[in-house]
Amino acid sequence: MDEPTSNTALRRVHEAGQATAEYALVVLGAAAVAGLFIAWAAGTGRIGDLLNAVIDAVIGQVG
Repeated sequence: MDEPTSNTALRRVHEAGQATAEYALVVLGAAAVAGLFIAWAAGTGRIGDLLNAVIDAVIGQVG
């Protein structure tokens, strides 16, 4: 395996690692927001209401 020897090659390797870390932070942030939303929705009973509305709409379209 060839190791990077020029400054440009070293910079590219560093930037690739930095992009991966930034992507991981964005995914963690999105997961945190989704977790908070799910916790809120579960506490208010809105998920059940949403599912009932979806099922009623599907049944209305089919029947």
